[in-house]
Amino acid sequence: QGELVESGGGLVQPGGSLSLSCAPSTSIPTTSVMGWYRQAPGKQRELVAIITSEGYTTYADSVKGRFLISRDNAKNMVRLQMNSLKLEDTSTYYCNLKWPPRWDDYWGQGTQVTVSS
Repeated sequence: QGELVESGGGLVQPGGSLSLSCAPSTSIPTTSVMGWYRQAPGKQRELVAIITSEGYTTYADSVKGRFLISRDNAKNMVRLQMNSLKLEDTSTYYCNLKWPPRWDDYWGQGTQVTVSS
């Protein structure tokens, strides 16, 4: 199965930018969905953005126009560019991978994103 290797995260000021990247350590099926979810203390994990191997994307309403997700299929790497960050974006961000037919969820260990002045 391998693992999802994440990079990025950290501390940024409001209005700043941050980029997260994630890639599996092993090969995955041609058809898959990769993306990012986040979970703040006391809250349910929520979808931030996902992208299919064909390039179809879905964004949470709260990040539309600010976050951009992209994918490098050669490396199976997904990148989340986060711009105009807000205090409310502070959370632990988790890389996610799934594919048919079972659609089992595979998760990264999580990276902390903190937006603070």
